[in-house]
Amino acid sequence: MSSSEEVSWVTWFCGLRGNEFFCERESKLIKPFIADAPIYGCKEYAEEWTELIHAAPYLKQIEQHVDEDYIQDKFNLTGLNEQVPNYRQALDMILDLEPDNPLQSDMTEQAAEMLYGLIHARYILTNRGIAQMIEKYQTGDFGHCPRVYCESQPMLPLGLSDIPGEAMVKVYCPKCIDVYTPKSSRHHHTDGAYFGTGFPHMLFMVHPEYRPKRPTNQFVPRLYGFKIHSLAYQIQQQAAANFKMPLRAVNLK
Repeated sequence: MSSSEEVSWVTWFCGLRGNEFFCERESKLIKPFIADAPIYGCKEYAEEWTELIHAAPYLKQIEQHVDEDYIQDKFNLTGLNEQVPNYRQALDMILDLEPDNPLQSDMTEQAAEMLYGLIHARYILTNRGIAQMIEKYQTGDFGHCPRVYCESQPMLPLGLSDIPGEAMVKVYCPKCIDVYTPKSSRHHHTDGAYFGTGFPHMLFMVHPEYRPKRPTNQFVPRLYGFKIHSLAYQIQQQAAANFKMPLRAVNLK
């Protein structure tokens, strides 16, 4: 297999089904990241995943995701060694460096996914990361708001926690300022910490021109053509509660 057919670990990971929310740059051809050596020093491993990627119809051919220079800057990774087990081996896997043991363990693979996700959450807060995510935002890659009066407003990915394993990724509508579960089930297993709790807000702080105006219309409940008063349900609930109260014993003496 020629080196042009090989892909980096990052390209493989971001090309997996369910990882479409990660930032990327589209390209007509996959850029070779390794000149001659097979991925992880294991030709069979490289061939297996390359065949999977080229066979999957829903995958895009992509170039770089999080810039490699960003990953190699130790300052950007401050503190992650305390969060991610097998940190050194995981980082080597992300950077496609030959490991001491060519047969990577599942634990190292999981650690690499967590490490890349946490790096991604930091990267998309940078100017370059925001620019890449804006491209996906403008093309609606993150989905559109299901609220009728938001008129298919494009949404952005959001984490409800910055701690891995606590909550899966959600999508944020900047028009109604609410969060929703992604429509596709393929994203129901993507960790929200890989996008962070502040990404959409940082994007609109840096680029306020992309923030949409609040919707002018709002749904008004009606019955027989008449608007239902905002206190109607509260009054009905109170009346129903009083009706269900047990009758007090009447003293006939």
